[in-house]
Amino acid sequence: MKKIELAAVQERFADIVWSNEPIASGELVKICEKELNWKKPTTYTVLRKLCEKGLLQNKDGVVSSLICREDFYSAKSEQIIEDSYEGSLPAFIAAFTSRKKLSKKEIDEIQRMITAFKEE
Repeated sequence: MKKIELAAVQERFADIVWSNEPIASGELVKICEKELNWKKPTTYTVLRKLCEKGLLQNKDGVVSSLICREDFYSAKSEQIIEDSYEGSLPAFIAAFTSRKKLSKKEIDEIQRMITAFKEE
């Protein structure tokens, strides 16, 4: 997947689309007016930019995603680890856990994930 960078407000907009897709563009305008306090031209400008980036599409007045939320955030997480921790997941986990203690439930869940990956 190609790297797509979004400003915070664009990410909020994409989250609205992901939560409501497929959605008529007119309905999207109403939601953005209510949730983001945007006027119609602002909604269409941001929509056009996200379509140009290849994240969304507006086909016959119906807006939907070309990249699902999970794939977008997975790629974003991978990029953060690559940029900030030289691609080292252990370095990221060490930095993360140095400031936030993991609960027993979180540790168990991570251990289950590691075990599953080892078995593959």
